[in-house]
Amino acid sequence: MQRASKIRVILICSLLMLGAIMLLAREHRPSFLRPGLRLYAYVSTADNAVSVVDLVKLTTVAHVPVGGAIAAMREHPTRAEVWGVSSNGGFAWILDSRTSQVTARVPVGALPYSMDFSPDGNRVYVPASGSNFLTAIDCDSRRVVAHSATGAQPVAARVSPDGKLVLVVNRKDSTVGIYDAATLQLKNTVGVIPDPEDAAILPDNSAAFILSRTQKRLSVIDLRKGQLLTNMELAGIPSQMILKPDGGELFVLSPESHGLQVINTWTHEVGDYTVLGSAPTRGVLLADSGVLYVSDAASGNVTPVDVNFRRVSRPIPAGQTPGALRFDPGDKARLLLVVSQASGDLSVIRITSDRASGLLTMIPVGDQPRELAVKLF
Repeated sequence: MQRASKIRVILICSLLMLGAIMLLAREHRPSFLRPGLRLYAYVSTADNAVSVVDLVKLTTVAHVPVGGAIAAMREHPTRAEVWGVSSNGGFAWILDSRTSQVTARVPVGALPYSMDFSPDGNRVYVPASGSNFLTAIDCDSRRVVAHSATGAQPVAARVSPDGKLVLVVNRKDSTVGIYDAATLQLKNTVGVIPDPEDAAILPDNSAAFILSRTQKRLSVIDLRKGQLLTNMELAGIPSQMILKPDGGELFVLSPESHGLQVINTWTHEVGDYTVLGSAPTRGVLLADSGVLYVSDAASGNVTPVDVNFRRVSRPIPAGQTPGALRFDPGDKARLLLVVSQASGDLSVIRITSDRASGLLTMIPVGDQPRELAVKLF
């Protein structure tokens, strides 16, 4: 009788434990994720590899060497692939999301630091700063289909929203080349501020804003006329530009000035300025809520900012030296992912309908993580 009672207690405890595990699994599993789908994050590390993180199980499931220092990394917009470029290897690489294996490497020239996909995902464009070349790769065949000479030291390529133009930012000669995306024929070359490094293109393809991480200015280019419109003065040297989905405002982060500056993209006027913290460096905008999440490398926090009302919320701890940020790719984001560079972690922050509810966990990924991609497949 006593033995039967013990067995009953053990059975009840086992059932309770199983129920708790299932409850936790449901709590951690994003609500949009149907059975059979996988949600992975990809984080580059200092040993020239990519750590693959299962965002349902909240654990690192693979560590994949790519064969060279990872300068940039992006998830493919339509295929179950993650693409990147190796600066010292001189190639683009493709990682199959289903197998977590590098399936191809495509030579693109010396010192590639950037890449961008066409809107339909059929092509990827890679500038090589060491050989002054722009390469177009067909994503299906993984072959080079076009190439063109650029200005001196091209460090970034950006494709226009309509897919018709490719902008190449040439750092050494302070120019931006405007190319036909289909043929890579050079249409115009525009002189801009010294040491340009990035570009943001308006949704209507009419203009582009050019950022330099050595200047307190932004250049504005008319893409239809192929000419410089103006150079805009800023409060401090910028680190990143984030464009509002409707294109009406451009948010410029500056660690030097400790804040966020808002630019009216229609009038090219500098508007509101908001103090955010010690060193606000990287940001990502949750469009449906109008909240911009900004990582502060000095304080170890992520600060939510309501960009519609210019309201700053309480900072969220996110590890040591937080950098790149991404949301999960569902229709309504449930997770905010933050690379913690000094602590070697991927911080996972839960997002509710209108705010961040706090740090869920920190997942070890390797030394000095930097680039971040997320793929649902």
